[in-house]
Amino acid sequence: MSDEADPPPPALPLTTVLREWGRIGCIGFGGPPTHIKLLRELCVDRRRWLDGQEFEDAIAVCNLLPGPASTQLAIFCAWRLRGRLGALAGGVAFIVPGLIVILALSTLFLATSPPLWVLGAGAGAGAAVPAVAVNAAAGLIGASWPRRASSGRWLGYLAAGIVAAATLGVWLVLVLLGCGLIELAVRRPRATAPAHGDDGRPQLRGLLTAPAAAASVLGAGVLASVAWVAFKVGALSYGGGFVIIPLMQADAVAHYHWMTSAQFLNAVALGQITPGPVVQTVAVVGYAAAGLAGGLLAAVVAFTPSFLFVLVGGPQFGRIRTDQRARAFLDGAGPAAIGAILGSAVTLARALGHPWQFAILAAALILLLPLRRGVVLTLLAAAAAGVLIALGGLA
Repeated sequence: MSDEADPPPPALPLTTVLREWGRIGCIGFGGPPTHIKLLRELCVDRRRWLDGQEFEDAIAVCNLLPGPASTQLAIFCAWRLRGRLGALAGGVAFIVPGLIVILALSTLFLATSPPLWVLGAGAGAGAAVPAVAVNAAAGLIGASWPRRASSGRWLGYLAAGIVAAATLGVWLVLVLLGCGLIELAVRRPRATAPAHGDDGRPQLRGLLTAPAAAASVLGAGVLASVAWVAFKVGALSYGGGFVIIPLMQADAVAHYHWMTSAQFLNAVALGQITPGPVVQTVAVVGYAAAGLAGGLLAAVVAFTPSFLFVLVGGPQFGRIRTDQRARAFLDGAGPAAIGAILGSAVTLARALGHPWQFAILAAALILLLPLRRGVVLTLLAAAAAGVLIALGGLA
């Protein structure tokens, strides 16, 4: 991957970026694997705008950064093809379709007196959410375990994440950061110093302070709290999209009381079945806290770090790819994040209030793990079962 200060001269029309990235934002059901597949088909296989090696390197770098990796990949590809304006246009086009859908569904599922079928669909899909968390963690374990530097430390970080998500609530983010820093400290003597006095770090100093500063000017009210929760989701989440769930759950339900446990389960389900980034779940939390303004603020704050990482750090992606300190930090924070996802499954399951929901949870575990069915299909089937149970008067 190139280390040039700027991408090649812009050649791709902005209308093309808006059209193609918007199309992916509309049809990108299924989370990051689908988004990566669609981006590769567009940029490498079909249009040959990027070569395969650069694309694979970009995936690796985005996985080293906090926040939604597939969103950062979409922004990076647009940046490489049309510069900074392309990055902004492509990222917005990728995010907005799903954001519109999830905010529209929020008005329905978070209504004061939603129809019976909506309650049933929410309860059914929500019952399957803990299974989705277990499935997400299982997939991440398969990718993370072979890369471990130490089996003992890896298991320790995993256990720390499980316990923290199940017990510490809003302090979980400190455990994730702490595990990363511990691994960095353990491996620091073995880190290779880059040549020519360049420390190899991306020029992102102070980068994460922008959303925090934006939150501070809003005062101490609800919007400031929404901005802080969204900032944690967008800038301090490691290990894949689903790690946002334990980062939000304690804040939204127990700390700020913006949502009930059942409503939070609905929010997670909506984030899984709508197109585009899973991180858009935070918009449902923002909507529950402060209506449409809260939902839009949460989305803006959560996605701002992804744009800044690429716009400021994009020229350094090649160095990040080989930076031993970045790799070491993620090797500590990553397993802890996976543990947090498993821990969130425990707290999500505790929120289930009907015996039939546990039957749906068991069925969802079977569909997702041994039968390997898709997340969207599983959630829709669970929602349909919930509707039938509610309308049949069995709930």
